[in-house]
Amino acid sequence: MYYLPLSFDWRLHFLLLFLVYNIYRAIRFTKMSRTPAPLSPKFVPAEKSEITSVSKSDGFKFSLVSYNILAQAYVKGTLFPHSPGPCLKWNVRSQAILKVLKSLGADFLCLQELDEYGSFYKRNIECVGYSSIYVQRSGKKRDGCGIFYKQDSAELVIEENIEYNDLVPSIQDDTSSEDKEENLPAGGNKNLASKDASLKNSGADHGDLNDPCVRFKRDCVGIMAAFRLKDPCHFIIVANTHIYWDPELADVKLAQVRYLLSRLAQFKLRVSDKFDCSPSVIVAGDFNSLPGDQVYQYLISGSSEVGTLPESSDDVPIPLCSVYASTRGEPHFTNCTPGFTETLDYILFSPSGDIKPVSYLELPEPEASDVQGGLPNYYHPSDHLPIGAEFEIVQ
Repeated sequence: MYYLPLSFDWRLHFLLLFLVYNIYRAIRFTKMSRTPAPLSPKFVPAEKSEITSVSKSDGFKFSLVSYNILAQAYVKGTLFPHSPGPCLKWNVRSQAILKVLKSLGADFLCLQELDEYGSFYKRNIECVGYSSIYVQRSGKKRDGCGIFYKQDSAELVIEENIEYNDLVPSIQDDTSSEDKEENLPAGGNKNLASKDASLKNSGADHGDLNDPCVRFKRDCVGIMAAFRLKDPCHFIIVANTHIYWDPELADVKLAQVRYLLSRLAQFKLRVSDKFDCSPSVIVAGDFNSLPGDQVYQYLISGSSEVGTLPESSDDVPIPLCSVYASTRGEPHFTNCTPGFTETLDYILFSPSGDIKPVSYLELPEPEASDVQGGLPNYYHPSDHLPIGAEFEIVQ
């Protein structure tokens, strides 16, 4: 019997395997290359038109990004039928969000709807040079607010959590149900109500809304922290929050931002006394409020951006300006779904003269191809867009 040389068989076998493997790689690469990658927005100078990256060459600057990343607990195909199926899967979304956060390179990241904090985000973001603090919502909600900060840029010195459910006892004491009905602030959007009601509140609280224990118990939270910047030594306070959504409960939202600013003023005084300083203040978050409505106007009524609010401006404990309003104007939208596309997210700062915004994070125009059809999609892993600012310390 005649046999082929063993070396000949293995060479032929190896050649066939090599060809099959390379064909497989080519097909796989072609499929992967057709999937768009998440976009990485850049910072745009406030007084220039060209796009630039964050730079500290002219003087000390630090950057802050605020981003509602859409909690995975709220992601269901039935709620986002417009989104490509793979974009909603946790293994895809988590990596896309992580890529966006890393590419931004901000000194501070203020994240809302942050779930999977301990199991994913904490270690994956901290491994690239960040430390973090986090507060989870009360009740059955799994998400919360987190602040990530670069260890080589800032040192955490004090932190405090904000539980808006703490409003309930004071509201019970000070407000009758008749007064609440007479003083309900205007300014709502039915689309916002229907969108968030279906998305995140299908199991909404039931009960008598005239009862303050029911009306004002919304399990919303915030977090604020004081940092010592390392070069130069300057103290800043960063607050991050997520305000309740329902425009039918506009008085609840207004009560929450009043409580936020009141707590912030107390916190600023505590930091000032402890470190003998005058800290700058930055407030970021998803305020679930449109530009010009009662919540928005209350937030900036202590500044020169708008006229004062009747019966509310006198008790504004701390003046704030909107970064985007004071530079390029508020964005066309920060939330984008087929049923609702509006601006809900803001970064505000104390116009004390210690810091000034010198650039802002670019945002797509309404006609941009990457937002057509609504979010999330392959370009944007959340139904919100990140917003951001670069601040310069004024010496």
